[in-house]
Amino acid sequence: MTRLLLLVTLLAGLLAGPVAIAQTTQTTDDAVAAPVDRSSTGGAQTLEDILRRQRGEPVEDRRIDMGGNEDNRGPVGSIDGPLGTRGGTSDAEMWRDLRYNEADVRASNHGPAARVLVQDGGMSWLDFRRGPLLVWGGWLLVGTVVALALFLLLRGRIRIDGPTTGIRLPRFAFYERFAHWMLAGSFLVLGITGLITLFGRQFLIPVFGREAFAGAAAASKWVHNNISWAFMVALVLVFVLWVVHNIPTWTDVKWLAKGGGIFGGHAHARKFNAGQKMIFWAVIILGVSISASGLSLLFPFELPMFAKTFGLINETGLPGLVGAGPLPAELAPQEEMQLSQLWHGIVGFVFMAVILAHIYLGTVGMEGAFDAMGRGDVELQWAREHHDLWVEELEAKNKAPSGSSAGTAPAE
Repeated sequence: MTRLLLLVTLLAGLLAGPVAIAQTTQTTDDAVAAPVDRSSTGGAQTLEDILRRQRGEPVEDRRIDMGGNEDNRGPVGSIDGPLGTRGGTSDAEMWRDLRYNEADVRASNHGPAARVLVQDGGMSWLDFRRGPLLVWGGWLLVGTVVALALFLLLRGRIRIDGPTTGIRLPRFAFYERFAHWMLAGSFLVLGITGLITLFGRQFLIPVFGREAFAGAAAASKWVHNNISWAFMVALVLVFVLWVVHNIPTWTDVKWLAKGGGIFGGHAHARKFNAGQKMIFWAVIILGVSISASGLSLLFPFELPMFAKTFGLINETGLPGLVGAGPLPAELAPQEEMQLSQLWHGIVGFVFMAVILAHIYLGTVGMEGAFDAMGRGDVELQWAREHHDLWVEELEAKNKAPSGSSAGTAPAE
C-alpha cells in the first residue's frame, strides 16, 4: 500500500512540472508583451523594472511622459540651475535624457569640460600610469645606474695620464656656471618631487603611512609647479650660451669613431666633444618637450598639445606607412590632459636617465671634470688630453700659456 501511494505521488509531480513551466512562460510572455505603466513615476524606471533586470528578464525601454503617452516628452531636460546641497536640478525627465544621450547639459561657467559627465578614457590613463609607466620607467632608472656601475667597474675612472702642470685654464665664466647649476638644481628637485608623486602610493604609504604621504604629495605638487619656472628660464639661458659651441662638425664624427679615445688612439675635441654635444641636444630637446607638456598641465584646457599634433602627423601619411589607422585629431579636454601627463612622465624618465649619465661623467667617472663647473677652471694637462683643439684656440687668443698645446701630448 505504501509503495502504491509513493508511485502515485511521483507520477503526479511529473505531470504537474510541465504545466507549471508552461504557466510561468505564459506569465513572462504576457509581462513582456504588455506595456509598462510608468505614469505614477513620471515615466521613470519603476521598482518592477529593476526587479526584472535582476531576474534577467527583458525590460521595455519605451519612454513615457508624465501623462503616460509614449515619446511625447516635450522639451529635453537641462542642467542649468544653481547647485544645491544635493547637486543640480534633479528630475526624472533630465536623467532619462541623460540615459538616452539627449540631455542639453549646460553649466554656469561654460567651461570646455562642463558638458562631459563621464570620461571613461580615464581608466586606460590610470592603468598605464600605475602600470607600464611605473614599471618601465623604474627599470630604466635602475638599469642606467647598474650600467654606469658596471662601466666604472670594468673601465675604471678616467684619469689624467700625463703629469699635472699646476696651470689652470679658465673654462666657464660665472654666468655660465650659474645657468648650468640653475638648470641642474631645478631639474633634480623636479625629478625628486615627480617621483614622489608617481611612486608615493606604492612605496611611501606602506613605510610612512597615508597621512605622511598626503603631506609629502601636497608639498611636492606645490614645489614641482613653482620650480618648473626656474627650469624653463635656465633651459633658455643654457641654449643661448652654448648652442654655437654645440653645432656638430666632422671632428665629432672622428671622436665618435674612436669612442672618445677608448679605442683607436687620442680623439681631438674643441670646447665640447661629441659626447657632450649629444648631452646638450638631449637636454634641449627633452627639456623643451617636457616644458611644453608641463605648461599644458599648469594651464589645463588652455594649451592643448596632441589634437593638432596628431592632425599634422596624419597629413604626412606616416600612420598609413606603418600600417596604423589615423590618429585622433579631435580630443576632449580631459583626454588632452591625460595624454599630457603621460607624455610628461615618459619624457621625464628618459631625461633622468640621460642626466644620470651626465652626472657620472662629471663627477666620479672622470678625474678633473667637476672642476670645470665647480670652480670654473681646469688643469692644463686635463685640457690637453680631452680638449686639445680648444687649448689651441685659447693659445691663439693669448688666453693660454704659449706652447701649452704642445706639452705632454696624448698618444695618437
